[in-house]
Amino acid sequence: MGVPIRQMVRVGTYLLSQRIKGNDKFPLIVELEPLFQCNLECAGCGKIQFPKEILAKRMSVEDAIDGVMESGAPMVSIAGGEPLIHPEIDVITRELLARKKFVYLCTNGILLERKIERFEPSPYFSWVVHVDGLRERHDEVVCREGVFDTCVAAIRDAKARGFRVTTNTTIFDTDTPETVRCVLDFLNDELEVDQMMISPGFAYEKAPDRDNFISVERSRALFAAAFSEGRRKHWRLNHSPLFLDFLEGKRDFDCTAWAIPSYSVFGWQKPCYLMADGYAETYRQLIDETKWEDYGRGRDPRCANCMAHCGYEPTAVVESMSHPIQALRAFSASI
Repeated sequence: MGVPIRQMVRVGTYLLSQRIKGNDKFPLIVELEPLFQCNLECAGCGKIQFPKEILAKRMSVEDAIDGVMESGAPMVSIAGGEPLIHPEIDVITRELLARKKFVYLCTNGILLERKIERFEPSPYFSWVVHVDGLRERHDEVVCREGVFDTCVAAIRDAKARGFRVTTNTTIFDTDTPETVRCVLDFLNDELEVDQMMISPGFAYEKAPDRDNFISVERSRALFAAAFSEGRRKHWRLNHSPLFLDFLEGKRDFDCTAWAIPSYSVFGWQKPCYLMADGYAETYRQLIDETKWEDYGRGRDPRCANCMAHCGYEPTAVVESMSHPIQALRAFSASI
C-alpha cells in the first residue's frame, strides 16, 4: 500500500470542497518548521547556516497550531532543523492530531529511540526518517559515520511499537539507478516501512554543497532507468502516480508551491520551503502578496533544475483528483 486510503479520502473530499468554493489556491500540506537547529551538519542542507541566535529560536505550541489551523490544510509535515530537539514537539504533535490533521514528523533518527516514549501511535501519525542511501552512502551524505545504523535501529523500534514509519530519500547527481533501487528495495523489503518518499535534490542558495545536486535532464533519465521493468509498482511509494510520471519525464507540470507552504519562526516563507524571498505574517498574505506567476521552471532562473515535491507533487495530486481516470489510477496504486 502507498498512500493510506483514509488520507486519500480526506484529501479528495478537501479538494472537492475547494473546487465548490471556487478557490484556485489552497494548501494541501503545511511544511511546519518549529526550529532550524539540528544535530547534524549535512552538506546539502541550508537550514543550519542561520546565525546562532536564529538557531536558538523555538516556535511556541500556540503559534504552531494557530498557523496550521489558519491555513486549513488537512496535512502537516513537521520539519526543521531536527524537530525532536524542540522541547514541546510532542505537545505540538498531540494538538495537531487532536484536530484530526495527518502529521508527518520528520527526523534524522538520531534522537528517535530516546524520545519515542513521548508519542503514541495513531492512524493520523507517521514518523518520517531521512535515509539517503545504504550505510556508506547515507553516512557520507549526512557527514557522520554511524547515522545509518542508528536510523535502521530507530525504524525497527518504531515499527515494533506500532508506529507508521515513512522514509524520505533525496536523490543526488552522484546517484545511479542501482543506488536508487538498492535503497528502495532495502526500505521496502527488509525494513518493511509503510511508505517511502523520494525527491531530486535542489541546489538552493544556502546549501553548503551545491555541486552534487541533480539537473532536470539527469533526474528524468535516472528515475526512468530506476523505475524500469515495472519496479515502481513494487515499492510502497507515498506519491501519486502522476508525480512519479513527472519524475520519469513522462509528464510535465507547473509549480504550485502555494499548495505546500512553509511556516517557520520567521512566518510564511515566500515562495516555498527551498527559496526565501521574504515572509508573510499570515497564510492569506502569503497567497495574496506573492507573485506566483514569477516562479517555476522557465520563469525564475533559480528554479531551472527544481523537480522538488514541494512544488510539483501538489500539481500532480490536484490533477489526479480532478480527472476520474487519474483518480482511479491513484486509488488503484494505493491498494
